[in-house]
Amino acid sequence: MARLLLRSACLFSIFSLLLSIGVHLRLSAIPVQVDEEKFKRLREEMVRTQIADERWTGAPAVRDARVLQAMREVPRHLFVPQEMVPHAYEDRPLPIGLGQTISQPYIVAKMTELAAPRKTDRALEIGTGSGYQAAVLAKLVAEVSTIEIVEPLGTQAAARLRAMGYRNVEVRIGDGYQGWPEKAPFDIILVTAAPPEIPPKLVEQLKPGGRMVLPVGGRFETQWLMLITKNEKGEVRKREVMPVAFVPMVPGKKKD
Repeated sequence: MARLLLRSACLFSIFSLLLSIGVHLRLSAIPVQVDEEKFKRLREEMVRTQIADERWTGAPAVRDARVLQAMREVPRHLFVPQEMVPHAYEDRPLPIGLGQTISQPYIVAKMTELAAPRKTDRALEIGTGSGYQAAVLAKLVAEVSTIEIVEPLGTQAAARLRAMGYRNVEVRIGDGYQGWPEKAPFDIILVTAAPPEIPPKLVEQLKPGGRMVLPVGGRFETQWLMLITKNEKGEVRKREVMPVAFVPMVPGKKKD
């Protein structure tokens, strides 16, 4: 009887231990799920109040349903440094290190909408940064080629995008002013840093019927977000959309 009682007590202890471990594991998993739900709600609010609605500045709302859905889906908090995560869905650009920033959500959405992405498009992005704009584009087009001149940022972005499953994005470390001639022409070109003038080689690499969206202007000048279109005859048209503020587009080092 004593052995039976001892065995029962041991079994009860083991069962209690397993039960406590199971409860602990379930409780440990709850914050992760809560965080994901919280971030999902923040993305919904971001789209509703910052992007799809008329802005207090008078800037036009984004109406493209596919662009709005991409903005709801891409987790912006995974594209900012850890200390910036609490601010990931605020209506402003955020620092990502090495003097670079991730653009304001509205600007990402508006630039994407202006480019009028189609499922079959091939897109070139200049200024990968943390990879956020490339991730948004990847939801909307067939292929994204993106160039970053700051090697640590480009390397990190490539690893991040790969880990998150963005298989239709390729990152290159290089000079954005030169574009990516081996892959040209492109249906879409987005430039996420401001050159003082429109880079001629990017215009050359724009496909007839293509659209390029970029900020243009010097650091201490008024920068304008511009839409560049090229018709089937190769004629180029330029339209100023709105004043903006971007970090300067850095040229590569000239070879001796």
